[in-house]
This record gives sequence, C-alpha cells and structure tokens, in this order.
Amino acid sequence: MSSTTQISRRAVLRGLGTAMALPWLEAMAPAASIAKGRAVKSAAKRMAFFYVPNGINMDDWTPKDVGTNFALPEILQVLEPYKNEMLVISGLAQDGAFAHGDGGGDHARSLACFLTGRHPLKTDGANIRAGVSVDQVAAQQVGHLTRLPSLELGCDRGAQSGNCDSGYSCAYSSNISWRSESTPMAKEVNPRLVFDRLFSNNNPNETPASRAKRDRYRKSILDFVAEDAESLKRRLGQNDRRKLDEYMTAVRELEVRISRSSEISLVDSSGFPKPQGVPQDYKEHIRLMFDLLVVAFQGDVTRIATFMYANEGSNKSYAFIGVGEGHHDLSHHGGNGEKKEKIKRINKFHIEQFAAFLAKMKATREGDGTLLDHSMILYGSGISDGNSHSHKDLPIALFGKGGGSLPTGRHVRLDSQTPLNNLFLSMLDRIGAPVDQLGDSTGRLAGL
Repeated sequence: MSSTTQISRRAVLRGLGTAMALPWLEAMAPAASIAKGRAVKSAAKRMAFFYVPNGINMDDWTPKDVGTNFALPEILQVLEPYKNEMLVISGLAQDGAFAHGDGGGDHARSLACFLTGRHPLKTDGANIRAGVSVDQVAAQQVGHLTRLPSLELGCDRGAQSGNCDSGYSCAYSSNISWRSESTPMAKEVNPRLVFDRLFSNNNPNETPASRAKRDRYRKSILDFVAEDAESLKRRLGQNDRRKLDEYMTAVRELEVRISRSSEISLVDSSGFPKPQGVPQDYKEHIRLMFDLLVVAFQGDVTRIATFMYANEGSNKSYAFIGVGEGHHDLSHHGGNGEKKEKIKRINKFHIEQFAAFLAKMKATREGDGTLLDHSMILYGSGISDGNSHSHKDLPIALFGKGGGSLPTGRHVRLDSQTPLNNLFLSMLDRIGAPVDQLGDSTGRLAGL
C-alpha cells in the first residue's frame, strides 16, 4: 500500500525545541511519478570529503592494474563490497602544499591546501590566508536548499591560533574547510552537540528549554515529536509508515549511544582534557560521527560535509590495534619495514570505519536508488608517503555514483602532477555548483 497524500520534502516533525527532518518517503514523490508506479528520479545529490592525516602506506593502497579489471590492494580490501561504487584515482597532486621557498610545514600546508588548492601564507599570527575550499564553494551555491548549508565534523578539536608546524598557524593544521581565505570553518567534535544541531528548531527561546527538559526527565527527542509523528502516520501509506518507524528507531538508538558515550572521564589517556560528551573510545567516536552524517544526509538536513579523522600531523597512538607509537612519528619510517607495517595497520583501521559508513549509505534507500548512489564521497590525504612529505600521486578514492553521473568500478591513472582541483571542478558541476576556477585548477578532469 502506497501513500495517497503528498507531503513536502521539507516537512519536519515538530515539538518543544525540536525539528526532526524526515527521510525520503514515497509521499514526497511527484504525484505523476507515483501514478506510473515508479520512484522519483530527481533525488538530491550529496558531497562529502573524508581526510586522514600523515599520508598512507602507498604500496598497499595503489591498485596495480587500471580500468575495471583491478584488484584491491591490502589497505582497500575491506571495500570489496563497494568496488562497483568506487573510483580510485592515481596521479592527483596539490602543488600548493609543497614548500615553494617556505621551508618546513608540510603538514599544515597539506591540510590547508587539500580542498582549496592554495598555498597558505606562512604565519602563526592572526593574518592567516588560505583559499576557499570546494565544500564551501558548493555550500555558497546550493546550501540554501537545506537547513544547514554544510556540516564540518572531526574527532580532534585543535587550536585556532599559535604555532603548530614550523611557523604555520594551528588554524592550518586543524581546519579542512575554509569559507573565505581568512575564515576557516571550525569542525564540531562533540557528537551530542552535532545531534542537537541536527534536530534543533533553532528557536533560542525553546532549544535550551528542550535540552534541559530532556536531561532532567531523561526524555528522548522522539517524546517531543510523538504527537506530530502520529498525525503524519495517519496520512501515510504502509510503506512510508514502516520507513518512518525504522528511521525514528535509528535516531533513538543513536541518541542512546551518544548518551552512553558521554558518561566518561573528561581526561583522555594522554592527560589532556576532553570536552564533555566526547567519547573516550576513538572507534565509537568515529562511528557516532559517521552515523550522524548518514542521518543528516538521509533527512536532507545538509548535502555538503567534511570529516577529519584527526588533525594533520597528529601523533595519536593506536594501542587498541596494537600500535602504541604515535602516528606522526611512525609516518617518518625511513624505510623501516616494521614501522611501515604499523602505518598500514592504522590505514586499515581508518578504512574499516569508513566501510561501515558506506554500508549504511548503501543500505539507505532513497527514491530510485540509495544514499550512496546519489552521493560523491571523497576519501584521501594531502600527503602520499609520510616519510617524504610528498604531495603528488595522492591517495584519492571517490565513492558513490553522483546521481548516475559517475562511471565507477574503475582505477584511473593520471599524469602525476594533475591538479586535485580539476577533480573538484568536475564534482561541483555534478552537484549543481559549477565554477570556472578553483585554486590551481587547469580544467575539468578528463575521462571522469
């Protein structure tokens, strides 16, 4: 039984301080589409950028063969279920991350340049200058279509001033997203605050009261929208009622996990204070942020996002996977096989968490496909081999079909100095935010 009542894609469930966006429902499809027994073909396109610091063990990242008949190397093997939705692109570079006479500071430059294609001004003062990042170029053109123009997420807060890398401001090492050349978009690392942001009605008179009431009475946001939800269900067909119930159950489970993860010590193993609500378990922290992003995409709260596993140059240890040394220290492996093996183990851990994100994107139906079908999800780093601090032949992979515009299931090898921003121009075209130039771009990426 399908829905017979059409509702807006912008419809939300409302309650005190709460505005819960809805997943795509059959009732949101044009009436003519439903009458012909087919799903809507014009699902929104999403775009996200996932960043890992300190480079990758490239020998175990780069496929040996090009084209569609390629085997996934060890680091990427966990992505085998998504191989048909995957585009591995070798040969891309960010020239602006090289020194160009500025000496040390490759980590700061690699992050500041990654989505901008601009060589950042070497300073540890207030006069920071990078470039506008591709996510914010998109947000400026299509961000008005959603409640949040963009969403910036990560697991490490990071300083916004001071010297973090050979005379470069900490702002460069901590931010991947730049609204203007002097205005970075600080990422949110607290899952609870992200959750509140996704489901808040932004009413300054109601939102704090809602949060206080939920805390005091241990209520869920679902309690606040229950009446609105029951009213909506009476207007929906059986399929949509089931989908709405599944969505609300997933939101509730996420809410419970965030609540449990908040009940931790406010000091991590290194002795540094952590913001209240930030999980001590790094894996659970990543998973919560990824699940929040899926919900944000599913409810069309935003279509543009960035995620940083850690700040660039991070020396985080990974003792929980048997790597007790710092990540950055290991990245300067000097060809040592044991150190490279540990770097590979870290790389695989990051990819395994990303695979779980892709699984949820692929399992979430939307219109004629899935969230993954309608997305472009870039995964990579601004450094290839961490030992040499190289910024060419970067580890870049793109996932999702971009609404049917991306022929995936391939490994493409380009000239080793091809600007990464050429790929970004092509992605911006597909999300409906075309520009003529971005950073050091020289044109659209041929053959994409």
